[in-house]
Amino acid sequence: MNDHVTDPATEAFVAHRDLLFTVAYEMLGSAADAEDVLQEAWLRWVKVDLAQVRNQRAYLVRITTRQTLNRLRTLKRRKEAYVGPWLPEPLLTAPDVAEDVELSENLSLALMFILETLSPTERAVFVLREVFDIGYDDIAAAIDKSPAATRQIAYRARQHVDARRPRTPVSPEEARTALNSFQSALVTGDLQGLLDVLAPDVVFVSDGGGLRLAALRPVVGADKVLRYMAGSLDKADGTFTSEPTTVNGNPGLILRLDGVIDGVLAFRVENAHVTGLYYVRNPEKLTRVESETPLTSR
Repeated sequence: MNDHVTDPATEAFVAHRDLLFTVAYEMLGSAADAEDVLQEAWLRWVKVDLAQVRNQRAYLVRITTRQTLNRLRTLKRRKEAYVGPWLPEPLLTAPDVAEDVELSENLSLALMFILETLSPTERAVFVLREVFDIGYDDIAAAIDKSPAATRQIAYRARQHVDARRPRTPVSPEEARTALNSFQSALVTGDLQGLLDVLAPDVVFVSDGGGLRLAALRPVVGADKVLRYMAGSLDKADGTFTSEPTTVNGNPGLILRLDGVIDGVLAFRVENAHVTGLYYVRNPEKLTRVESETPLTSR
């Protein structure tokens, strides 16, 4: 006799849980909110008559999307009162996420920062279509729109995102090389080395959430970014160390002050130069950078 028999609803939910979490996280940028969405989705899923469900994956994604859209609207109000720029919560990810080039690009903090400029519905449609390749009919059912209207929303969202993201995807090797050069210059205090790896129009975005000191608006331009970083290091009361990591499927750095995590630095790289720096210092967003979070698009 098997003591570990589970009911079909539980089996289906567990089988797709990593996908559902990834869908919710990609739309929300918050792991804690994504977990809450999954709880809400589960409570609705167990009430469903499985005999009437043709495609369990699509149905679960639909339930999750509806709950995520509700949460997105709540988050929007929270972000309006947020101190300084709002960056997604960085997640330590397994090597398989980095190996999936398309998924790692879509999960990057750089792209998720762009997704913040979309409306909740545009973000949901973009994520479901571009990241998870969900069919328009299923997306339309999830957002309560017609397939034709959903295609229009997808087109607008894609145009908006494409106008703001790099034209050519960077290889993991190229990103790692740029990061290594940046880290080496940072550790040795080589300001010229830092300047050499930064693109002239580099953008530095930092998120302290009002709990840690951070720039209240993006810093633009290599010279300004360098001055800001040098000033921050000078003010630090202790010893900074950095270690390479993989956040959201992309190379990043964990920065520690006297051994305690100060923040996570993510990068956007184009043409072998760093064009974007995203520094998350808000301690409430640093709880998932020391143990892996499973993410998948399947």
